[in-house]
Amino acid sequence: MEALGTAIGGYAPDFELPGTDGSVHHLARYLENHSAIGVVFICNHCPYVQFYLERLKQLQAEFSPRGFTLIGINPNDAEQYPADGFEQMKAFVAEKGVNFPYLRDVTQDVAQTFGAEKTPHVFLVNQQGVLCYSGAIDDNAQDATAVSQPFLRAAIDQILAGQSIQPNSTEPVGCSVKWRK
Repeated sequence: MEALGTAIGGYAPDFELPGTDGSVHHLARYLENHSAIGVVFICNHCPYVQFYLERLKQLQAEFSPRGFTLIGINPNDAEQYPADGFEQMKAFVAEKGVNFPYLRDVTQDVAQTFGAEKTPHVFLVNQQGVLCYSGAIDDNAQDATAVSQPFLRAAIDQILAGQSIQPNSTEPVGCSVKWRK
């Protein structure tokens, strides 16, 4: 069976999604102003997202002065998982101090087009809109102090330095995306 989603080296799908900040967000607008964009599929209730949230916030704070931004997208079906509804997302941002845009993919089209499998699942896009990395944030979800392979951090450094990303894909670790039935 053929894998769905965008291949490494392909153009990332543009999107137009509502954010918890009340604005509509377009990938194309971010490409105009950032050297690299990390699109991370997350949700409110996943324990793996909880494990990684502080690391994601640290990456945003560390790399944003260098032209990078994270964009969180919640694709989960809120009918099956009410904790992932839009109003709950707003509360999550306020409670957790999320420092990057958090968007809602109600139709799940963006998640499907990217090929999101898990929450969290990261896709790193360069300024030309080309997908350069897909996969895990690092190699230890449960213990940030025990990380030996910081995949996303290394990929961001490499992309901002104009280098090719190695590895350019890893297996995402987390909960499955909650697809509509």
